[in-house]
Amino acid sequence: MLSAPRAIILLSGGMDSAVCLALARAQGFECHALSFHYGQRHATELDAAPEVAHALGAAEHRLVDIDLAAFGGSALTDNLDVPTDRTSAEMRATIPVTYVPARNTVFLSYALAHAEVIQAHDIFIGVNALDFSGYPDCRPSFIAAFQAMARLGTRLTDLTIHAPLLHLTKAEIIGKGRDLQVDFGMTRTCYKPDGAGRACGRCDACILRLKAFAEVGIGDPAPYSSH
Repeated sequence: MLSAPRAIILLSGGMDSAVCLALARAQGFECHALSFHYGQRHATELDAAPEVAHALGAAEHRLVDIDLAAFGGSALTDNLDVPTDRTSAEMRATIPVTYVPARNTVFLSYALAHAEVIQAHDIFIGVNALDFSGYPDCRPSFIAAFQAMARLGTRLTDLTIHAPLLHLTKAEIIGKGRDLQVDFGMTRTCYKPDGAGRACGRCDACILRLKAFAEVGIGDPAPYSSH
């Protein structure tokens, strides 16, 4: 009997990465989840990752420490205010201060190294080009360019970067997750949680998430301090 092909799944503990893991499992991959403590100011999302990995059948879950806070430049890693109560138009107007410089490039590079060691020819990342808050490292062209670079710079000449959520709305992502029995109550998304880990309901990430749950006609099971 042939063993399942291995895949690296970038797992933040948030909604999108959880659905990405569930999709990879449904496609028959042996999933090796990879999370990062990258110097983010709030670890609520990261704290959820082990539970998500276990519940969705990951064969392995690794937590890697890196220090993007050494460079700062983002409200997620530096002493900058997280914007709140913004409209969709405001979110798309400029690259927001919650963008962490080169974060997905760094994450994918670590995933690539892990993939080369364990001979995994597939990497899954939950980036989204529709409801993506203007992050440049969520663009389809970035994913395609990274895949091309990875094939040139490693022994994995057939490596595939899967971004199955790339062209989905947040509401469609929730729909896929429900079909795959993802418990969204495990996941966390907020940029500004309170001391108890409850989401603020007002940052860009919360606004996009709450809007999506409203569009599918169900309540978000994650805890909020207010919304």
